[in-house]
Formats: sequence, structure tokens, C-alpha cells
Amino acid sequence: MKTQEEILEINKKQKEFYNHKKKNLPTRIWSFVRERTLKQIRRDIGILNQSYDIHKVWFGDLSNKKVLDLGCHAGNYWSRYLAQNSREYIGLDLSDIGIATLAKNIAEFPNAKAIAADFLSDTDFPDKDFDIIYAYGVLHHFQNVDLLISKLNEKLAPGGVIISYDPLETSLPIKMIRMLYRPFQSDKDWEWPFSRSTYRKFAKAFNIKERRGVLGTAKWYFIVNLLPISEEKKKAIGANWHRQDWEKSANSDSHLFSCMQLTMLMEKRP
Repeated sequence: MKTQEEILEINKKQKEFYNHKKKNLPTRIWSFVRERTLKQIRRDIGILNQSYDIHKVWFGDLSNKKVLDLGCHAGNYWSRYLAQNSREYIGLDLSDIGIATLAKNIAEFPNAKAIAADFLSDTDFPDKDFDIIYAYGVLHHFQNVDLLISKLNEKLAPGGVIISYDPLETSLPIKMIRMLYRPFQSDKDWEWPFSRSTYRKFAKAFNIKERRGVLGTAKWYFIVNLLPISEEKKKAIGANWHRQDWEKSANSDSHLFSCMQLTMLMEKRP
């Protein structure tokens, strides 16, 4: 397991990667396939909007909350909303290029600022006492989960929450595909999709108030798209599969671990 010092060094490479997006050919192909399949599936059957909507519910009233938008690059779906409505907002990312763009986009909000720094560095980022840490597609970038959990706890205010969204590597077919791809992956040093062990570490460290898995049964929607039936029927099948994933993953570990992605509302323990 990498130490904090080793991860800080790796994160310098990660910063360079996200500043310049230097992807090798296998990574470009993987990204293309992911964009054309998974993201299209999520759009077609309403997964994207439902995930964003539940995050807004989890935010609650932001007027008296200090918010950290962790790993937000140039801004995610909710960055401007968080900056506009929270008592204090910090957008944080390794990429100074991404943060420069975010800073321009939130400049009108006096309570908001964008910082290019490493979350794990006490000297570069000493801020703490956050009521909400919003980590959309971020927590799986830390190989040392124990170190990450310790830092999250350190940064949260009493009763503070983390709202996360990350890939899972707990479904056998997905795990096999990722194993074949990983040796050729440009960003493999900081891409660590959640395993069962990772999830359990978070469940032990935080109170998971709510969770939802997506792309369980619904990940097979691409097969439905090959069938000679109407688009309306295809989307109805996909939406029904997604609804089952959404509902069953809230309480069933076996169904959760059949999913490809996971979103959680986690509360700091007393």
C-alpha cells in the first residue's frame, strides 16, 4: 500500500495527466467505448438525471453549510449550484488549468473560491470543518483507502457528510474486462474502482445513510438495443431494469455488488 509521500508524488503525475489529457491509444479507445455505451445508456434510461437529483436532495439546505467540491476539475454538474447557495464553497482539484476555468465560472459568488492543491497535503490545503464534501467520481482515485478515510474524517465537521459517486469493480464480467485493460491504461496509478473490501472500509468508518447502485441488470441494456423492437419498448425495458437496480441496491449487498457504479451519502460518526 502506498504511503502518503508516495501518493503525493503520484498525484503530481495525475495533475500533469489532467492538465494535458495525454492518453495513450488503449485509454483513448476505452474512453470512446465508455462514452458511446455507458454514458449513452445512462442518458437513455434516466440514470444520469436520477443520480444528480438525489445528490441535490442529499445536499439539503446549503445556506449555512461549508462545502468542499473535491476533485471537481473545471466544475461538475452541481459546482455552480453549490457555489451559489452554500455559506462557503471551495472547489478543489489538482489541475491548475481546470481550477482556473472554475474560478472564472464562480467569480460572481463572493462566498466561493477555487483552489489548485492536493487534498492530502496539509501544507497546500489546511482547510477543514466542512459540512459537505461532494466527491463526484473522485474517491476511487486513492489507492490507500485507509489514508483517504482518515483525511476525510479530519476535514469533516462534526455531523458532516460525504456525497460520492464512484465505479465498482465487484461484478465479475466488469472485473475481467478491467483486468484485461489495466496493463495498458494511462491512468492506472490513480484509478482504483471500489472492491467489496473498499466499500466495507467506508461502511465501517462512516454511517452510510443511503446508497444506490446503478448499471446492475441495466448494464445489459446494450443487448436490448440490438433487438428488432421499437425504441420506446427498448427504453421501457431499460428503465425497468434501472428501477430494480436503484431500489434493490439500497438494501441488498448482492445486488449492489452486481452494479457498475455506486453513489453514497455517508455521515461522519460521533
